[in-house]
Amino acid sequence: MTEQPSYTYRDAGVDIDAGEEAVRLMKAHVRATFTPSVLAELGTFGAMFAPDLTGYSAPVLVSSADGVGTKLKVAFLADRHTTVGQDLVNHCVNDILAQGARALFFMDYYATGRLDPPVAAQVVQGLAIACRENGCALIGGETAEMPDMYTPGEYDLAGFIVGLVDRDRVVTGAEIAPGDAVIGLASNGLHTNGYSLARTLVFTVAGLTVADMLPWGVSVADELLRVHRAYAPAVHPLLADGLIRGMAHITGGGLPGNLVRSLPAGRRAVLDAASWSGQPIFDFLIRTGNVPRADAYRAFNMGVGFTLVVRAADAETVLTRLRASGETAWRIGEVVAGARGVEIRA
Repeated sequence: MTEQPSYTYRDAGVDIDAGEEAVRLMKAHVRATFTPSVLAELGTFGAMFAPDLTGYSAPVLVSSADGVGTKLKVAFLADRHTTVGQDLVNHCVNDILAQGARALFFMDYYATGRLDPPVAAQVVQGLAIACRENGCALIGGETAEMPDMYTPGEYDLAGFIVGLVDRDRVVTGAEIAPGDAVIGLASNGLHTNGYSLARTLVFTVAGLTVADMLPWGVSVADELLRVHRAYAPAVHPLLADGLIRGMAHITGGGLPGNLVRSLPAGRRAVLDAASWSGQPIFDFLIRTGNVPRADAYRAFNMGVGFTLVVRAADAETVLTRLRASGETAWRIGEVVAGARGVEIRA
């Protein structure tokens, strides 16, 4: 009689030992982000967080979830895995900042076909770096090994953030009025958006590799893996002084698709494209693919990563304070009466 073969989880493509090793490698990075509000160690079934509500009269939780998109493909090509974790946290921090919230804690979801513990640990190291920089705790997440779901050597990454703001300090944009100034804070490149188009232009149309040098003296990998900037440290002091009426994080959809989200009905933002300067990557991509300017402004941030709407009388004060904090910032337009939208004038 033929003996029945014996199958294990490892035979099916899931390595429990690798999962435990990944957690071991991650633990020190995660633990370094803990604040006194974290009540459970890594490894429990649920994370626990007791927020310090001192100074809040009517606290409101603000949450967001996002991913890194096809920027991950560049990380795979370059075999660099720390920066995408920073991208993810900073992106989520900016999202809740747009409503005035300060980040409390962050959780991640990392999924792959075959778990590589050192790579997973690099990703979590990046998450931890950004969490520490933004004053929030990385309190947990999920590492999933799913054979046949992902291309070998690749993974997906998503993040979930929760922040806090007092109800009377929630930024809604409702008070934005004609004559208000629009201020742009500089990005440092593509951030985490437009990579499907950027990768096509850089790798297919231009025929470059991640090791090739770009005309302004940096490698493709260094340029495309620049860490998505976080604006919370510079913006929160302005919020505390009541200087901001509306904010937008310039992500997918660019300035037209995101600035409009901070405007109330009957308000239109008119921007002067000559009032700010972008990084050379944007002109390079436009020239390489003969990309129409209108498409470029919807696919890329074009040098502006975050916008503030402030009273015209406060604009110079806000600019001075932003620049003193190390930000590059410009007055890029104004709000007028009209159909809700964003108009960019060359």
